[in-house]
Amino acid sequence: MSKPFIHLDDVEIRLPDASRMPRGDNAHLYDRRYGEIASKIGARKLGYRLNVLAPGKRNCPFHSHRVEEEMFVILEGSGELRYGNQHYSIRAGHVIACPTGGPETAHQIINTGEVEMRYLALSNESEVEVCEYPDSGKYGVFANSDASGAPRPMRILGRPEDSLDYWDGE
Repeated sequence: MSKPFIHLDDVEIRLPDASRMPRGDNAHLYDRRYGEIASKIGARKLGYRLNVLAPGKRNCPFHSHRVEEEMFVILEGSGELRYGNQHYSIRAGHVIACPTGGPETAHQIINTGEVEMRYLALSNESEVEVCEYPDSGKYGVFANSDASGAPRPMRILGRPEDSLDYWDGE
């Protein structure tokens, strides 16, 4: 078994696989570098990552969660938190709670500072998650495994107006 701890200096920072990289006209706004922590120290029900964000960048689109609650701990740098319809200045030492909900709990961290921002992202892990993206009007449904724990990745993104009737095709 691995040790139940890791020093942040030993966390390997990497880019996600190509399918999770930003594409399109706004790809230049995002920085998706992170270091996986949870699986390295044996966590099972909580997710931990060290995110690294370049000046002027954001890590992900403005979004809310219906199942997983998130918390962020700003370690270095400064920036802005978009939360619901508010904007807050954040800096090293701030601890941010992002509970489940709809657009009122949507959140996004933006590095508005002059140096790289580093922060811990923590969340409860769920087999199924539903996210909403208020800026683009889309939603996402993500299933990581079936009841047996066998991998069964499911990733569906859409917009409510594209929804089918429950009985469509039956």
